[in-house]
Amino acid sequence: MSVPRTSRASTVAVEDISRAILVLRGHKVLLDAELAALYGVTTKRLNEQVKRNAERFPEDFMFRLTRAETEALNRSHFGEG
Repeated sequence: MSVPRTSRASTVAVEDISRAILVLRGHKVLLDAELAALYGVTTKRLNEQVKRNAERFPEDFMFRLTRAETEALNRSHFGEG
């Protein structure tokens, strides 16, 4: 019995999301680039829409990483540095 295409695609997406989740400041988060890719838009477009529709999002929906957090993330997550 074959798995319906939509069901299989959903499973792959869930696995992709699970791998993309990071723990920062004690919270499970997705980077804006990962979330944009899931929605099929550019990171710039995602951030524009969040900014334009800020009232639709909870106050803690998004936060900006500090320079130190960004550098540590680049070293650990992306193998740079």
